[in-house]
Amino acid sequence: MKCPYCGYTESRVTDSRPSEDYAIRRRRECLKCKRRFTTYETYDTGSEDPIVVIKKDGSLQMFDRNKILTGMLQACYKRPVSRDRLNIAIDEIEKEISSRGSREITSTEIGNMVMKKLRELDEVSYVRFASVYREFKDVETFRKELDAMEH
Repeated sequence: MKCPYCGYTESRVTDSRPSEDYAIRRRRECLKCKRRFTTYETYDTGSEDPIVVIKKDGSLQMFDRNKILTGMLQACYKRPVSRDRLNIAIDEIEKEISSRGSREITSTEIGNMVMKKLRELDEVSYVRFASVYREFKDVETFRKELDAMEH
């Protein structure tokens, strides 16, 4: 990303968050002049049809990476997982979905992809997400999930 003040091409992301209109707002700091600036990034599917998510009740929704980010941020609350790592994981999920060839995917498939990424990033965050996503009913369900992780 080119610095608007000095033109240097290297910067670091200091903060990322979803913004309105399906964009990611990133605060950046130039590695040369140390000034900060904001960029907005959106996912461009090009001329392809948008990805449609088939919900559990059969309804259809447009794919929204911000929904995935929100769920992952909640699961990673007070855990040592950076937003940059979460955004990379979401990028990988989007690439996996796009490479499938189909423009439709079930919410269950997306949930499983998110759980896989969270398990790689942080096991506590994974269990938090899985407990909500899989609707754990009692402590025994947690215990079974933890036992499965150990094997």
